Amino acid sequence: MAGRYFDEWKVGDRIVHEIRRTVTETDNLLFTVMTHNPQPLHLDAEHAGSSEFGRIVVNGTFTFALMVGLSVGDTTLGTLVANLGYDKVTMPKPVFIGDTLHAETEVVELRPSKSRPGSGIATFRHRTINQRGEIVCECLRTALLKRKPASS
Repeated sequence: MAGRYFDEWKVGDRIVHEIRRTVTETDNLLFTVMTHNPQPLHLDAEHAGSSEFGRIVVNGTFTFALMVGLSVGDTTLGTLVANLGYDKVTMPKPVFIGDTLHAETEVVELRPSKSRPGSGIATFRHRTINQRGEIVCECLRTALLKRKPASS
């Protein structure tokens, strides 16, 4: 199991996730059509080419989902009870086809669960960064995590 239990985290813990991902045209196209998003900036090269960006902009919800996915293996894989929410999602820079992204995570808050004694609530700040060192997506993710099982 790669994820950490609630008891294994400290506020201020930071992880630079090793997995990197180059975004492809297929990623953007499939995600955009699977979610029924008709935005021409994501689908129409001619339209996007005449925009201020000059090319197709990758669907922001794909970027957000990829950011969370890149973080799961090191944070909550096998220890997650439930994701409780995503807050303050920002996308300060666009993502383009061919950009290579990686994610970083910081623990910003920890508190025991009042209703579930075997669990605790962790708030993570996730960031996705492109190959130019620019933050392209950021959010706070609140997760209900299992506590470490008692040793026998």
